Amino acid sequence: MKTKELLTAGVAAIALLTSTGALAQSPQAETAAAPAADEAEAEEATPSDIPVEPPAPPPTISEAIGAGKLILEARARYEAVDQVGLANTGEAMTLRTRLGWETGAWHDIKALVEFEDVRQIGSEDFNVQVPGVAPSLNGKPTYPIINDPDVTELNRLQLTWSPGSDLQVVVGRQRVLLEDQRFVGNVGWRQDEQTFDALRVDAARGKLKATYVYVTHVNRILGELRDWESDSQLANVTWSIAEPLKLQGFVYALDFANSPANSNITQGVKASGKTWVGLVQLAYNATWARQSDYNGATPDFDLDYAGGDVAGTFDIYTVRLSYESLEGNGARGFTTPLATVHAFQGWADAWVSPGGNKGFRDGLEDLNLTLVVKPRFKFKYLFNSEFTVRYHDFDDQLTGADLASEWNLQATAAITPKISVLIKYADFERETSVPLGTAAPPASRTKGWISLEYRF
Repeated sequence: MKTKELLTAGVAAIALLTSTGALAQSPQAETAAAPAADEAEAEEATPSDIPVEPPAPPPTISEAIGAGKLILEARARYEAVDQVGLANTGEAMTLRTRLGWETGAWHDIKALVEFEDVRQIGSEDFNVQVPGVAPSLNGKPTYPIINDPDVTELNRLQLTWSPGSDLQVVVGRQRVLLEDQRFVGNVGWRQDEQTFDALRVDAARGKLKATYVYVTHVNRILGELRDWESDSQLANVTWSIAEPLKLQGFVYALDFANSPANSNITQGVKASGKTWVGLVQLAYNATWARQSDYNGATPDFDLDYAGGDVAGTFDIYTVRLSYESLEGNGARGFTTPLATVHAFQGWADAWVSPGGNKGFRDGLEDLNLTLVVKPRFKFKYLFNSEFTVRYHDFDDQLTGADLASEWNLQATAAITPKISVLIKYADFERETSVPLGTAAPPASRTKGWISLEYRF
């Protein structure tokens, strides 16, 4: 008999014997007998008689909506661009606002709706254009490109079903960020975010995690001007063996009916990890991928990508050495149409390829070194600061010729827990001449930004 049942039976038996006088023959029976009030207390203390609170009813739809959270963001930004070969300097002052609501859970389902508005403040002294693709979308071809056009749109509208920690399904217009966004991201640097009309499934079992996304529409960074109709599939599987080693395989099959130049299939593998060597934390990434034509959208091609980095962090300092090789065949280069490309190959965003992607028809080799410092100083209205310095050296992958170099500088800090400031600078300098047979690199340019961001 279980312990709880034995205890219950024992308490009941003692109560019964006491109430019937079974202990009266004992010399101590009179003193042992308990008054009626004590008997009642003993009976109330019986575990089988303790009342059990009924489970709380699940929330109604209206309660789940009311238990949600507000989404409110605003980012004001000034951007200036000076590009060799253009008659005018580009300047843009823009304000991006996002407003939305995410509900609480109702039967493991959450809903989210978010609107986004981008407004120009002041004169329109900049060009809006798909890089590498004519014509200008706002009639300003003599100005540098600053792709932050006015737009008001539904940014996200999604349902999320999370029946457990090992499964999540999201359907609707959503943000998709895969890994470091090298192949798929939201292009969060531009004011109009890239989102996806998609079905996403994330599943996990032990050390394995799998992600599958089917995309029907890509809401790109130029409002409704240049969205892509899609029949694309994204999949990756990750095996987290231990902190020093994580392995991943991925396939990204992109099919865009109204942008065949950007249709391709990329298949690859990645290894990454972290470990400690004394007081220094080391982190590394190594990726290889092959990109090919897909569904007959372009002439046949096969181009390879190889990339890797190693970083060491000691105290407030991080140093990272990175290398990327994007193969080119003289007609087109390896591209990542859905990536957050601003984070790669320089913040000046100088490299473009047919279709508006970052790349180079001869292919590109990028060796870069980064230093990040996170000072400890804290003031009432200035804290969590971070300073970044990066240097890029670009070579032609096909011919090996020197093409260009670039310096990147950035400083960020929090002013309050909800308000942050950013100052950023990029200086891209091409070689004055390149050997015969080497594709000409893009024009030299400098860019500067100042932004102030609020998040509720």
